[in-house]
Amino acid sequence: GGSPVAPNRTKAGVEPMQLSVRDRGVRSFSSLRYRVWSTGLILMAAWGCGTLGTDAPERPATAEDWAPVTAALESFIVAEMEQKELPALSIALVEDQELVWSRGFGTQNPETGEPATAATVYRVGSVSKLFTDIAVMQLVERGELDLDAPVQRYLPDFAPENRFGGEITLRQLMSHRSGLVREPPVGHYFDSTEPTLEATVASLNETSLVYAPESRHKYSNAAIAVVGYVLERTRRQPFAEYLDHAVLRPLGMRHSAFLPRSDITEDLALAVMWSYDGREFAAPTFELGMSPAGSMYATVTDLGLFLSALFAGGEGPDGRILAPETLDTMWTPQFDELGAATGRGIGFGITMLDGERQVGHGGAIYGFSTQLSALPDQKLGVVVATTRDFSNGVTGRIATAALRLMRAYREGSPLPVLESSKPLPPGIAGDLAGRYRDAEGGLDLQARGDQLFVTQTRGGYRLEMRTTDDGLVVDDRMAFGRVEAVEDGTITVGNRTLNREPWDRPQPVSAEWQGLIGEYGWDHNVLFVFERDGRLWTLIEWLELNPMERVGEDRYAFPADRGLYHGEELVFRRDASGRATVAIAAGIPFERRNVGPTDGDVFRIEPVRAVDDLRAEARSASPPSEPGEFLEPDLVELTSLDPSIRLDIRYATSDNFMSTPFYTEPRAFLQRPAAQALARVHRRLEEHGYGLLIHDAYRPWYVTKMFWDATPESMKIFVADPSTGSRHNRGAAVDLTLFDRASGEPVVMTGVYDEFSERSFPDYPGGTSRQRWHRELLRDAMEAEGFRVYDFEWWHFDHDEWERYPIGNVAFDALDRP
Repeated sequence: GGSPVAPNRTKAGVEPMQLSVRDRGVRSFSSLRYRVWSTGLILMAAWGCGTLGTDAPERPATAEDWAPVTAALESFIVAEMEQKELPALSIALVEDQELVWSRGFGTQNPETGEPATAATVYRVGSVSKLFTDIAVMQLVERGELDLDAPVQRYLPDFAPENRFGGEITLRQLMSHRSGLVREPPVGHYFDSTEPTLEATVASLNETSLVYAPESRHKYSNAAIAVVGYVLERTRRQPFAEYLDHAVLRPLGMRHSAFLPRSDITEDLALAVMWSYDGREFAAPTFELGMSPAGSMYATVTDLGLFLSALFAGGEGPDGRILAPETLDTMWTPQFDELGAATGRGIGFGITMLDGERQVGHGGAIYGFSTQLSALPDQKLGVVVATTRDFSNGVTGRIATAALRLMRAYREGSPLPVLESSKPLPPGIAGDLAGRYRDAEGGLDLQARGDQLFVTQTRGGYRLEMRTTDDGLVVDDRMAFGRVEAVEDGTITVGNRTLNREPWDRPQPVSAEWQGLIGEYGWDHNVLFVFERDGRLWTLIEWLELNPMERVGEDRYAFPADRGLYHGEELVFRRDASGRATVAIAAGIPFERRNVGPTDGDVFRIEPVRAVDDLRAEARSASPPSEPGEFLEPDLVELTSLDPSIRLDIRYATSDNFMSTPFYTEPRAFLQRPAAQALARVHRRLEEHGYGLLIHDAYRPWYVTKMFWDATPESMKIFVADPSTGSRHNRGAAVDLTLFDRASGEPVVMTGVYDEFSERSFPDYPGGTSRQRWHRELLRDAMEAEGFRVYDFEWWHFDHDEWERYPIGNVAFDALDRP
């Protein structure tokens, strides 16, 4: 009995939500704590919980009265955008029924320089779920839908396999307790074919429930797709059209939609994708098959109208959307112990901020990150949206800062100080880098110049460490948190002390995994399968790292207690040779990507012009003239300094990317300081049993011009622009690898020399521990002697004095002449 929207509770104990750093894609961002690692460092998120307040304190008289708050936020936002390289960001602050401040920062179109404003349109990802759920709750209020009836009442053909028993209900679906898979087989986050909502939901009949209904929180985009399809079927109207007139228009949200209408997309910001290995590309713009879960477009000011309606008890400027009692239900934790203050409501995440109840949702969809947070008792709210993928740590932190500032200012309290971190002092990253372990696992700290990054052995994310006046912090696009202590070769986190350990050369990968390691999926979303520390790992959705547990032949389980795909499996299908052709991750087939040649082969391109024509043109051209004073060239043949340095000069043969010789002799030269530094690296590596194998060093300018003119535009990051000359032309760059002194054989790296693919990136995450260990050994040895690796080629190193030398165009045979 009781109200049709009365919460359905269970006597089972509260299950903690362990969402790592963000809930990715078209996803919620509603965990109170973001656990960067399991050793006790807790990153506090921008959340709270609440029911509708009726006695909010009196606000300042006018919007201008908020100037101290907005000034503090502006400075903080500018600093965060610069540090995190956010192209555009928009923010709106709401107090009760008033939009007290809104503003854009950066550029919504970097190609034209068009500035971002409060009217810039963003894709808001999982914030969409709130509007889908509200549309359902409207019908629940009218008695036209029943939250606790089997969903088959509305979708008779809905029949995923349920070996647990029990029925799936709308309440379960909307509070992520249905046990459904995270993504549907059709219309999932990776699917760019834009299937219908009907086809998306129908594909769930091919799946099995991951957990028994109500038993455990399992965030599911598929679940909200089902919720949206209930609306479409029962209203006999396309989902997007129904949401527009039932929810968006009554709220006055004229610049928001679930379809990319032309009046919407003309103000849509361009968004950016990124990954750990340094690649960046424009975010894809396809529509999701599970549109109710994350396909909404909106401005921050429109979302501010939504917040105002929440503070008005569900009354929008053009009509009521919900009753206050219904909002109270949505803001009540579902399937938790009676009286639970935090948890998952219907749609909304419910948590606490400084003892104050807070509700909200985050969103992330290809290139966009959004945070909507509200303190209903105070009638204060904020919306933040930005255009760089996986930046929910920033939007969440800005939202938290805004709410704290607004609350303090209205109460007459001192405003909180907003602290931005600073880069680590020079040398600190190298001093702290290493592997830190105890019996339960630990952390890896990796130096990249003066930057320091941390990952944990239990998976999660790679995060940057920086510094504040109070000490070290994790401060990244994804998260912010303090580090307790790092000193004397130990890290103290919580009640655990991790000791630095040597990183010895890893063992070769097992035969079982040789055919599994590689890349799978699509250009816009790659699944990496690799080996780390004697286990098979995945990197999924570009940034989530998962150690996989073998549960059968070619079957592996995602971590059971964390991550985007907990409770689900990765299954491989192999061809007759034993090489996997597809990886089925959480029920979604990822086809193997053929990336680069196998070890020992040569990467080759088809030159865009005939080589003979390129050669004739390049030999008759002249290098660019450069102003300034340069050192007199003093090229030294490397083998003259140490005859044990080995050569494999590919450009003296046809075994190179253009399949033609460029040099008449297999020789290698560098400017004297660089050559002497290289000889020291070679000698230092002997203690590890390795030496240097040189592929190229000084390169005449005309060869660089041939490379550039022959290479397709899409591959030009791997060749130098002759209009500025290359560091090879100056005799201050070298291409090289390691060879094993005992066997004489070159070592195997993650990709082959001169391969024009992402496997060549110095931080490419794939391959094996042994390959990456060799890559790091080479890099560390070279950087210790004043070389720096090139951003896109693990084998290319520039000496730090390269700018002191002029561009050279002398052929090898002329170097011996006075």
